[in-house]
Amino acid sequence: MGARVLVAVVMLGVLAGCAKGPLAEDSAATEAAARQAERLNTQLGYRNRARDAESIAAEVRTVATRADSVQVTPLAWAGRLLRDERATVDVRFDVTVLDAAPFGTTERSATRCYRYELQLYRYTTFHEIDCPAIATPPVPSAAPVPQLPRDAEERLTAALRGATPDTLASAVRAAFPDEVFKVDTVTAQGTLVAAVGVPAERDCIVMIRTADGATKRVGFDPIWLEPGELGCSVQLYTNPPR
Repeated sequence: MGARVLVAVVMLGVLAGCAKGPLAEDSAATEAAARQAERLNTQLGYRNRARDAESIAAEVRTVATRADSVQVTPLAWAGRLLRDERATVDVRFDVTVLDAAPFGTTERSATRCYRYELQLYRYTTFHEIDCPAIATPPVPSAAPVPQLPRDAEERLTAALRGATPDTLASAVRAAFPDEVFKVDTVTAQGTLVAAVGVPAERDCIVMIRTADGATKRVGFDPIWLEPGELGCSVQLYTNPPR
């Protein structure tokens, strides 16, 4: 009788252990998914550039380590980062955790979804959401980032050389006709000054033409292009911070 009881207790213990197995596996994989979601939140971080949500979704990358693998898939996105507007990006994490076992390797898996909320000049926040049923998620593509052309210095040099104080502004605008470029010009004590850039990208070039006709590119501290500073303007030459 005692032997039978002992066998029954052992069997109950084995069955209890089997019942706990899936819960343990689900818990471990879920924790791994949560860690990867936190990592992505850190990666997206502080947003200080104007972007649309699809471009932000395109920043998401698949992460893999020796201990586990994570498939990171953007599912949906909306909005943009501009002034007070907001963007959201929904991301699915498919996690497989590999555990060494006496008789081989055990796989633990989980799927979790999170929504990331972003705003210009704010840190990214996120929270878990229910995973939507999407058979084939769309693939996001980043919109081209506006920037000065490679020949910006050559263009601005030519515009300065052919300009007069009265035609300076129109000459520089003609060299950079796209409205994405900010153009700022002034004549200061006989020196023609021109600044051209993409303010949202902190991309800027400043050049002068002195009274003797010589042209020169003006250097400045990039910090002066940040919000709240001078920005891309002729003051980077005429009235720089001290």
